Amino acid sequence: MVDQVSPALARRIALAAQGFGRTGAATPGTRQLAGVVDRLGLLQIDSVNVFERSHYLPAFSRLGRYDRGLLDRMAWGRQGRLVEYWAHQAAFIPRELWPLFEFRRAEYRREGTSEWGGWLSENPGLAAWLRAELAENGPMPASAIEHDANERRGPWWGWSDAKRTLEWMFRTGEVVCVERRRFERVYALPEQALEPHLLEHGPSEPDAVRVLVERAAAALGIATAADLADYWRMRQAEVRPAIADLVDAGVLVPVEVPGWGNGGRAATAWMHRDARRPRRLEGVALLSPFDPVVWFRPRTERLFDFHYRIEIYTPEPQRKFGYYSLPVLVDDRVVGRVDLKSDRKAGVLRVQSAWAEPGAPSDTAERLVPVLREAADWQGLDEVVVAGRGDLSPALSAALGRSSAAPEAV
Repeated sequence: MVDQVSPALARRIALAAQGFGRTGAATPGTRQLAGVVDRLGLLQIDSVNVFERSHYLPAFSRLGRYDRGLLDRMAWGRQGRLVEYWAHQAAFIPRELWPLFEFRRAEYRREGTSEWGGWLSENPGLAAWLRAELAENGPMPASAIEHDANERRGPWWGWSDAKRTLEWMFRTGEVVCVERRRFERVYALPEQALEPHLLEHGPSEPDAVRVLVERAAAALGIATAADLADYWRMRQAEVRPAIADLVDAGVLVPVEVPGWGNGGRAATAWMHRDARRPRRLEGVALLSPFDPVVWFRPRTERLFDFHYRIEIYTPEPQRKFGYYSLPVLVDDRVVGRVDLKSDRKAGVLRVQSAWAEPGAPSDTAERLVPVLREAADWQGLDEVVVAGRGDLSPALSAALGRSSAAPEAV
């Protein structure tokens, strides 16, 4: 008989698996940061930095104020512990996971060289020339290759064509990204950046998918087939045989969660055998729009009854919650959202808007203030200023005022 897990317990299992509810070090260091990366398996990258770039935020959500330079050293350079690849979207992954994505690189190779107009098959000369440039000069961004070509009056197809080819080659594994400069990828040949054993032939696709599904299950704690597939952006048809194998091996345990199915019915989910079942979780965190807790919106709605859409692509007059609205996690519930902007010139963290979810605790603003102050300090900002938009803003302004008031003389 399949065990039943209540929605509240499922929520706590999911958050505990993601590293919430743990007491962290006063000053998080490399070990704690590596623990977050290993637990999640990937950090999604995004270009928006109105508050902070997305790959820095999951560690802040789980550890608090930490040195972002530690993550840079883990992520960049030929000696880093991470490598960028198209794992969920563009993301940093531990280097040891690189061979597991050979099946995906093979799929991109088929797409890029397909007889139906594949880009790489249409531009073999450009791809060969780019490989030769990197072999001769070492890692380079596309802009430097363009400049070099113009200086030497070498063969050139146009910047957009070269960039497009490099991006296809990045997907197929013919080049890798060793760092970003002003967020522009710096490309290298794999042998210039990765250890030889990582370049050996990877596992078969079924074996790789099985390992990735297990990693996803450990990171999610409890998950549907759709959740497990989305973590590494695979299709459910790909992951179902892996789920069955992992159930047979005792790694995954089938359970039912009431309310997770269509129409509020119970749905089958799978819990990792090592998942914790905490009775309660405490803590407050700001979540990136690309945090694994909320990046798969159907799961976010199942876990938290929280409808979330990022509005950076929505015209301003049509935005409801703000340009870069971050979900607010209090204990085991998402109770609101705040639209943050790091105004570095003024030295101010601006809360452009703040909204509470129905049923949010009455002390939400009081509990959120220390996290906002810590975020400002982490960003090198001196002050938190609330603009006033949103139903949580008045309470947040009042709580900020109380927390900054001087103590009365005794």
